[in-house]
Amino acid sequence: MLYFFICHDCLFYTGSQGDDNLQAMLVGAMMRKIKSRNWKKQRYFKLEDDFMTIWYQSKKAGNVRSTFSVNDVEAVREGHQSEVLLSIADEFPPDRCFTLVFRGRRGNLDLVAESAEEAQSWIWGMRKLIENVENMGEREKLDHLRPSFTLKFGPLIKQSNQQISIKNIYLFLNKILHFDASVHLATVHIFCLLSQMADKSQSGTLENDEFVLFYKMLTQREDVLKVFQEYSVDGQKLSQSNLEDFLREEQLEGDDIQLHAKQLIECYEPSDKAKRMNAMTFDGFLMYLGSAEGSIFNPQQRGIFQDMTQPLCHYFISSSHNTYLMEDQLRGQSSVEGYIRALNRGCRCVEVDCWDGANGEPIVYHGHTFTSKILFKDVVSAVGNYAFKVSQYPVILSIENHCSVEQQRVMAHHLNHILGDRLLKTILDGKAPIRLPSPEDLKGKILVKAKKDGGLEQSLSGMVEDSLNGEKSKQRLSKELSDCVVYCKSVHFTSFKHSRIHSKFYEVASFTESKARKHLRDAGAEFVHHNSRQLSRVYPSGFRTDSSNFNPQEMWNAGCQIVALNFQTAGEGMDVNDGLFSQNGCCGYVLKPSFMREADVRFDPEMPQKRDHYHPVVLTVQVISGQQLPKVNIKEDSIVDPLVRVEVHGVPMDQAKQETRYIENNGFNPMWYDTLHFTIHTPELAMVRFVVEDYDKTSKNDFVGQYTLPLSCMHAKSQQQLPQGG
Repeated sequence: MLYFFICHDCLFYTGSQGDDNLQAMLVGAMMRKIKSRNWKKQRYFKLEDDFMTIWYQSKKAGNVRSTFSVNDVEAVREGHQSEVLLSIADEFPPDRCFTLVFRGRRGNLDLVAESAEEAQSWIWGMRKLIENVENMGEREKLDHLRPSFTLKFGPLIKQSNQQISIKNIYLFLNKILHFDASVHLATVHIFCLLSQMADKSQSGTLENDEFVLFYKMLTQREDVLKVFQEYSVDGQKLSQSNLEDFLREEQLEGDDIQLHAKQLIECYEPSDKAKRMNAMTFDGFLMYLGSAEGSIFNPQQRGIFQDMTQPLCHYFISSSHNTYLMEDQLRGQSSVEGYIRALNRGCRCVEVDCWDGANGEPIVYHGHTFTSKILFKDVVSAVGNYAFKVSQYPVILSIENHCSVEQQRVMAHHLNHILGDRLLKTILDGKAPIRLPSPEDLKGKILVKAKKDGGLEQSLSGMVEDSLNGEKSKQRLSKELSDCVVYCKSVHFTSFKHSRIHSKFYEVASFTESKARKHLRDAGAEFVHHNSRQLSRVYPSGFRTDSSNFNPQEMWNAGCQIVALNFQTAGEGMDVNDGLFSQNGCCGYVLKPSFMREADVRFDPEMPQKRDHYHPVVLTVQVISGQQLPKVNIKEDSIVDPLVRVEVHGVPMDQAKQETRYIENNGFNPMWYDTLHFTIHTPELAMVRFVVEDYDKTSKNDFVGQYTLPLSCMHAKSQQQLPQGG
């Protein structure tokens, strides 16, 4: 059994005494908050004593203040590295400017300090705090629970005849623990008893270590304790040998278990006495299971483990649609931030819609709409700056060219001047290639996907024709921009038969989602075979004006590599996309299964049972429990009624969903112990998505959270292979 817990992230703080930058942040500073060239307001910013919270307020706002957590800040950008700060570059020098980038879809915070020294204090101080949070060990987290408890729970607990009042218990359970005390009266009495047991000083209040003890008693994990006791000889601790047995039998680990068990004890065990005995207590066991190392995701597949030397067409490639848009397709904001965020999420193919702009400068926006406009050269600069921050594998710049020949020349100039040697301008070895190069061959390179006059053969010989197969090009192209296209020539798709006879390996066809579905339905095996030779791009329908997404799984079933999604829109589509690319080092490239790469194999996603080496599997998932699930309803007295839905996304025969029952009024420690079974016919393509929802009898369930990963990356022994044809 692999243990997968559904819970929300806990926040902890870490102090860094003696750090001059942090000490300066504790004192605080007056800085300008910048929203636009015309909106620049003075705000006082200060780091709280918990080293986890920043608050700020204006001079005129009195006691009104805003706050954000260090945990919400993803990165700090120094200088003019945002559109807003670039717009005021003539007013404030770069050494006084910086940008705080938040996780998720929250907007950035652009700031200008009073001096370069003050800016440096905040830049390096914030980076230190972010690093501290990321590197904090499990024992440090435990040490920092105490002030969190005192701050969060202390005011709710009052002395009343040496007992804690029922009113405050209700308040505690409802507001903090997401638990409806009025429904579970027996639990309230247990709660009272536990609180009195923890009150060692008999003061009628719980503080510091007493509250830690109380919280441990309250949050005792009976489900985990049961497993712990199965492997513990005395029920109090796991010897290193006991832990090795658990790792071998439950977590399916096989390599150097002895060393790994020793490392886990050293990392997660909070008791020095237990460490000296080379043992793990229940507290340490719980910390280990709740850590990344106790994840359902096989750690051996988190780093780059796949063969990266095969042709580009043999990989699924993380791809973005209308990357410049931050919102909808009609009136949304265009921003270089869209490119920065996509690239920082591992995206390897970004789209640029180019149109003629004023003063001879090409612009980027969603043509014939009211979306805002940005400069093409700013997009190229952003791509150049962020292309290889998280992955060294190639980035494809997918250009939709609507510009005049004159402005195409400007585009080519910017590509060459800004990107320099990173822009791939020639074939790699100087010889006529017979297949696409590999991600490994193209490390650190940016490829342009666009229309091109002629092909690689003519480019190699220095001859560029103005026609292809005797047909005049429908759009006039500048030679300069055409020369920027090497391995990704955009072409119109005619038919699979035409492609088999005439297409070149470096030609890329694009399909709307509806066209791709039709081809998949009518000739699925042909589509897969086509994609074993060359790249295909699929993008959302033009009717998705709200920037919604289709599910990319159906396009991956056809072997389509560049399945472009609106990265700015959360939902099932992006969840599945993030899940697929969470493996292989999050590098943006995932190797397709062998039956989708081999030229002599015909795989039909509609009939997976007809392929060679067909081996379906049974996936069994037991959903055991959850902890501290957050409220999602805006009503103050709302408590979640959680259920868990397990979804399988794959070939049509594998598409399935099953749900647990819902637990009424308990977001604190719901227990299900429900077992779900799935038969999966093409496990190599299957994705598993766990969704937690708040059940509602009269309306659509509210979304609480989700987690998606490839079936092949699940570290579980609940997959059982069926006999062929079973």
